[in-house]
Amino acid sequence: MREPAAGDSIDQYQLTELLARSGMASIFKARDAASGDTVVLKIPHPQLESDVVFYQRFKREEDIGLRIDHPAIVKMLRPGNKTRMYLPMEFVDGVSLRATLQQRKTLPREQALDIAIQVSEALDYLHGQRVVHRDIKPENILLLPSGRIKILDFGIALDESARRLTWFKLSSTLGTPDYMAPEQIAGRRGDERTDIYAVGTLLYEMLTGNLPFEAPHPQALMRMKTTSDPRAPSYYLPAIDPLLETIIMRAIARAPRDRYASIADLLADLRDPQRAAAAPVAGADGESARVVGRGRGWMRRSRSRKMAAMAVASLVLLAFLVWLSARHSPDGGAPAPAAPAGQNP
Repeated sequence: MREPAAGDSIDQYQLTELLARSGMASIFKARDAASGDTVVLKIPHPQLESDVVFYQRFKREEDIGLRIDHPAIVKMLRPGNKTRMYLPMEFVDGVSLRATLQQRKTLPREQALDIAIQVSEALDYLHGQRVVHRDIKPENILLLPSGRIKILDFGIALDESARRLTWFKLSSTLGTPDYMAPEQIAGRRGDERTDIYAVGTLLYEMLTGNLPFEAPHPQALMRMKTTSDPRAPSYYLPAIDPLLETIIMRAIARAPRDRYASIADLLADLRDPQRAAAAPVAGADGESARVVGRGRGWMRRSRSRKMAAMAVASLVLLAFLVWLSARHSPDGGAPAPAAPAGQNP
């Protein structure tokens, strides 16, 4: 079976335009001959259609899509007759968040917060359906002219109500390294806190135009995410609201236990950042911390800086005392005898 192309017909759909092509599927705009509507078809590559486990995962994506119904999630459609593997979805006239960030690099605080809140609301609904998206990133978020968003692509979503699927060929495609949580990189399935990590990273990038980790290649990035703590947003954006930085740093904590316990908790803080001022925040080592004044994020980091400054000050004082003692010692501080008249010293 050959790769589909614009102009082909599949059941009631006529493909009109190739929108994207990934390692696993092609995405086409199409016309529904039955209704006349414009739709989108996700069609797996022919070489994958014969794989039993891939078929099961593709079927699971369809089952999830048909089960969920939320205004911020792209709606899956039911075709009248289906003769091969594909997923028909509503067509959304929007621009990906990735394309927007490529043009503008950063977004205003209020817009970034609004997008993060909308994504969190949709994830709160999904988690209530026992579905973890596991691939939240700018490429999978569409911005509509109205300011609303649509989340798409449930290709690697986890349905906790269904039996586990395992396919080693998917291991290298389970998420995007920049947005993957450390536990995903370590090979674990992840849970709600995996999506929380992605939302925190999303907000980080929208505000700073950067990501929490910088690495020369994906392998180094994945190693850093499992062994190092993320760089605070204030490194790139010194004027960031410390409470907002606290929220982000808690969301992207390396250990899942140190993140928000649920997306609902994160959502509450995003709606009212002042809540983060009173709530204890777990650092990467599990230590309780609080944000004070303009303290760039964690108190733990601020305390470390103060201790380092005190150590330097102590060393300077010690050096001064040693110099002063030598200055007044009988053999160390006495002035040299004057040279006889007429002789150079």
